[in-house]
Amino acid sequence: MAQSHSAQIPVIEQQRVIIPNKHGEKLVGLLHETESKEIVVLCHGFRSCKDYRIMVNLAAALEKEGISVFRFDFSGNGESEGSFEYGSYYREVDDLHAVVRHFSSGNRVVSAILGHSKGGDVALLYASKYRDIRIVVNVAGRCDMKRGLAERFGEDFMEKIKKDGYIDVKQGGFEFRVTEEVLMDHITMDMREPCRNIDQECRVLTVHGSADDMVPVEDASEFGEIIPNHQFQIIDGGDHGFTSHQTELSQVVVKFIKAALEEDKVDPK
Repeated sequence: MAQSHSAQIPVIEQQRVIIPNKHGEKLVGLLHETESKEIVVLCHGFRSCKDYRIMVNLAAALEKEGISVFRFDFSGNGESEGSFEYGSYYREVDDLHAVVRHFSSGNRVVSAILGHSKGGDVALLYASKYRDIRIVVNVAGRCDMKRGLAERFGEDFMEKIKKDGYIDVKQGGFEFRVTEEVLMDHITMDMREPCRNIDQECRVLTVHGSADDMVPVEDASEFGEIIPNHQFQIIDGGDHGFTSHQTELSQVVVKFIKAALEEDKVDPK
C-alpha cells in the first residue's frame, strides 16, 4: 500500500474500473484499493449513482479498516452505459453478478455486498439467486413494493396509466416514463419469497432509520421475520438518506462486516 512518507498515513488508491455486463454495456466503478483480497461491493439506489453520499462515506469507513471497496453505477445510471429503466431489479442483479464475476476471476473475493434503498433489494435478490455471497447489508430497502406509489406518482396514477398506458414522471429534475407493464411488474414483485431462499449461512444486516418517510420502518421489520440469518438495526432519527446520521450508519455497517469476516476467520488485510 502506498504511504505518505511525511505523515506515514496510508493513501488509498482509487482505481477507475470498467466492467461489461451481459448486454455488452460498460459498467463504470471506482475501486478503493487497500490490497486486501476481500472486496465489499456497494450498490446505489433508485436514480442514484456511485458518488451518492452514503456510498462515498461507507467506502471511506471500510477502507480505513483495510478493506477494499468497489462502488459502481448500474446500467443506465451515472457514468455507466445503457438506458435508464424504472424497476429493472433483476437487470441490476445481473449487473451485480457481472461485477462479482469480474473480481472473482481476478483471484479476489467479494465477501460482502451492500445496497441502499433499491440497491438493498437488489443485494437481497442477488443473495437469493446466486448464493455465493456470505455477507449482505440492506440499508433502507423496501419489502412491500405496493407502498409509496401514490406519494411517488400521484393519487390518480392508476387511473392515468390505465387510460394512457403510461405515465411520465419528473423527480429531482429528471424525467422518465413508466409503462403499465413495467409498473405492474414492480407492484407484483414479491420480495418475501426470494428472501426466504437466502442461504442460512449468509449473514444479513438490515439497517433502517426510524424517521424514514420514504420506506417505512415496517418494511425493515418484515425482512427480519423472513430472512433466515438476520440482524436488524434501527438508527434513531435517521431519514431515508441518513442525512444527519452518516457516522452512525458507517459505524453499524463496519462493525457488522468486520465481525462477520472475523467469524469466517478471514483477515480483511
